Amino acid sequence: MNIALIGYGKMGKAIEQEALARNHTIQARIDLHNKEELKSLNPNNTDAVIEFTHPSSFEGNLHAVMALGIPMVTGTTGWHDNKEAVEAAVNKVKGSLIHSSNFSIGVNVLFMLNQRLAAIMNQYPEYDCYIEEQHHRHKADAPSGTAHSLAQQVLAELERKNSIASDELRHRAPTDDELSVGYIRSGEIIGTHRVAYTSEIDSIRIEHQAYNRRGFALGAVVAAEWIVGKTGIYEFSELF
Repeated sequence: MNIALIGYGKMGKAIEQEALARNHTIQARIDLHNKEELKSLNPNNTDAVIEFTHPSSFEGNLHAVMALGIPMVTGTTGWHDNKEAVEAAVNKVKGSLIHSSNFSIGVNVLFMLNQRLAAIMNQYPEYDCYIEEQHHRHKADAPSGTAHSLAQQVLAELERKNSIASDELRHRAPTDDELSVGYIRSGEIIGTHRVAYTSEIDSIRIEHQAYNRRGFALGAVVAAEWIVGKTGIYEFSELF
């Protein structure tokens, strides 16, 4: 495959290594200093675009890639409040997009465990639930997209929780029906996500800790391999 990268920071470079290891070619490496190179891409020279950038850049990149007629993989988070507009943009041109709050295979296993655990714990109201995530100090959004995904899964299964509470808890206590989602930004932490249930007697916890970016990078390349030839919008979890 010929793959173009949009965003050539730490994640972009990690994706490049995984793509080359799987015998793919990097057609372009596009970052802030050479954005005009995006115009040179077309379906004849590029099979897929992998985009890991800033939330403020995502929709502009999406529209540009869709206009080129190339499938796109994005690991950018922080845009899901505009999900309907994104879906409309992709469907309008019969394009293809695969997205995820986290492309790590291990995290997607965590997602499956989280859904099952929440369904079980729905039967035990004496347990309260919280979610906590940790990332490096350069991350642009908080809580993370992965934490939001975990929270939405809990809300879907745990009838006693109806909404997420995060920054607002600096000024008040959570209500009984709020799911507390906390975050830490420090140093170069790659990523840790924890879902816990606590009672007066004990606690239950599931957690994923990333040791490096390879897991995310490999997942993004696998997603690019999968999306070629398809149309529509997909989540990485559908591959599982």
